Amino acid sequence: MNAGTRSVGGAVSQTQARFLALWSRCGGSDANDVYAELAAHYAEPTRHYHTLHHVRRCMRDLDWARAAIPAPDAVELALWCHDVVYRPGAKDNERCSAEWFERRAAGGIAAAGHIAGMIEATTHLYAPTDLDTCFTVDIDLAVLGNDRVRFLRDEAHLRAERTDLDDIAYDTRERSFLSALLKRPRIYHTDIFRDRFEARARRNLTWRLSLPAVR
Repeated sequence: MNAGTRSVGGAVSQTQARFLALWSRCGGSDANDVYAELAAHYAEPTRHYHTLHHVRRCMRDLDWARAAIPAPDAVELALWCHDVVYRPGAKDNERCSAEWFERRAAGGIAAAGHIAGMIEATTHLYAPTDLDTCFTVDIDLAVLGNDRVRFLRDEAHLRAERTDLDDIAYDTRERSFLSALLKRPRIYHTDIFRDRFEARARRNLTWRLSLPAVR
């Protein structure tokens, strides 16, 4: 393991070690360089929500559900990379993240095309068509079913990223997205995520939408 795998002080963090093992296990090359680039993206100063902290939260939800996921390593790779490109307000962040992943996979990761599709599905604009993708998008949205304190903290972090929008514009966009989720027959596509998060997520979204609109 060369110096490129080490964090400050010479120690490899658990987050870093997990990615390096996964990337290599799936057939990827240059794991150290890929992680360094990925971590640099997630550490961009404009980010407050779309950071490695969000990725680690995704890993925790993946881990308890792992036995139910057909291809857990593929889902994990998608979650690691789904927000690697994030430009506030851009409509192609997920597509660009998928393209970033495919370039780094460089033909060594057998399911790269499928994983790229999972990454693009985290737009949450259409229904997934396979179980692995269902798990990917459910894990990404598990935060909606957190307790109210964490839900509010996530809201504040998301708002902090959108300095391009004034309060009225941001409130309008957020209400549109959350309303669309709430109108769905179910927010979570898999039964185990629905059982664990659906009720609380609906309470959180209903509460948020009941607040007065910003004028």
